[in-house]
Parts: sequence; structure tokens; C-alpha cells
Amino acid sequence: MNPFSQIPELTDAERAVADTLPIGADPEEAARVLATVPLWFHTFALNAAHGLYTPGVARDHRYRVPFLPASFAGQRVLDVGTFDGFYAFLAERRGAARVVAVDNEQYVAWVKARWGIELQGGEGFRAIAELLGSRVQYVRGDALAVMDSAERFDVILCFGILHRVENPLGLLRGVAGLLAPGGRMLVETLGVAGDGRIELYEPGEVNRGDDYIYWGFGTGGLTALARHAGFARVTIDATPTIDGHPRILATLERPGD
Repeated sequence: MNPFSQIPELTDAERAVADTLPIGADPEEAARVLATVPLWFHTFALNAAHGLYTPGVARDHRYRVPFLPASFAGQRVLDVGTFDGFYAFLAERRGAARVVAVDNEQYVAWVKARWGIELQGGEGFRAIAELLGSRVQYVRGDALAVMDSAERFDVILCFGILHRVENPLGLLRGVAGLLAPGGRMLVETLGVAGDGRIELYEPGEVNRGDDYIYWGFGTGGLTALARHAGFARVTIDATPTIDGHPRILATLERPGD
């Protein structure tokens, strides 16, 4: 049996992140929701008092929590690569006036290749949105799909996505145009050791069984990429090492008009 096809066991690390967005669903309803989604990416605290959490395959994201604003009060937020929508729903809970969550659902192929599980796309998002009575708008498509509208955002979240897109410069340039004057983009991505530039990986080189990681970014490489994309200021907020892999958390700011 392929060891990389096994769903990892839920740990206290995942519960700690999930508990920042307590849902408190009725236990019977929570159990029903658990059974309706074939695979969860994010861990949600459906009913922490009864120990009901979704078994998310995303591992320990505690390092992201201090990076998130304590309040999104009155802000317009775009979550790029939302998957099950945890960060979109958290922004809504923290006061965002409007949240749009976008995903091209490329993860359907990733999930099938890695776990042999068939997803239709968006199942987890819809299930949690229903439990929360959420007003977050879900858009199926690339982030650039929302460029057809005149809407602009105060904050754009892009977590765990940049190293998985074939054209990271194109993504950054496109979403830079979606920011309101003075807006900012919060990026978390795979890093490389030190302050190097950008590395290109072979399929499965970073994580065995995962053929969809293309890039690793040094702080210098990410900064240069962001400047090419039109961002006025780049702040490297943290460079933790998680599960043996460097990560970068950065704030990219658009100039005010």
C-alpha cells in the first residue's frame, strides 16, 4: 500500500488552528456534514465540545495564525485558492464587509492522484458555508477570473498557492490589479534556504506523491517577483521552517493613489 495515500491523523496542532473559528454546530448536523465530504483539506471545529472536527489533510498551520489580522472590520477581502474556505470564513467572522473566495479546483486532480479520492470540487466549502449561514461568495475559476469586474479589495490572501501555479509572476501581476489603492496582499509560500532567488522543482521532489509543487522562493526572489508585478513595498514577515521545509510569509503593498 502506498503510504502517501493515507489520510493523516488529526492532531492537536490542527485543532488549535480550527478553534480560531468555532462553529458550534448541532452534533447531529455536524456528524451529517462530516459524512457528506469525501476529503477535507482544512480542519474545522464543527463542535469542539463534542470533539467533532473535520479530518483536514492540511498539516499544522499554526505559524499562519499570528500573520492574520485580528480584525478585518469593514474590509473587502479576496481569498485566492480557498479550497474548503477556512481563511475566507475566518475573515468574515473577524468583521470583513465582503469576502470573495476563488479556486480553480485544480486540487481535484491533486486529491485523486495522491489519495485516490474523487471530488467534484467545492463540497467542503459549501458544507461549511451552510453551517455558518455564510455570505462569502464562492467563484470557481482562476483568480484572474474576477478581474472582469470593477470590484477592488482591501486585502488579498494567498496562502500555499504561489509555489503551485505555473506562472507566479502572472498571478501576482493580476491580483495586484485587484487591490484598492493602499491595499495589501498577504502571501505564504514555499521558501528556500537563505535569501536566495527562485528554484524550480521536479515532480515529487519536495513532497513525494505531490507533483504540483513547481517553485521555491528565496526572500530575494520573492521580493524581485513582487516588484516586477507592480507592488510598491514588500515586507518579509517571517521565514519559519515547517516539517523540514522553509516557508515565507510576506506582505505586498500597492501604492496609494
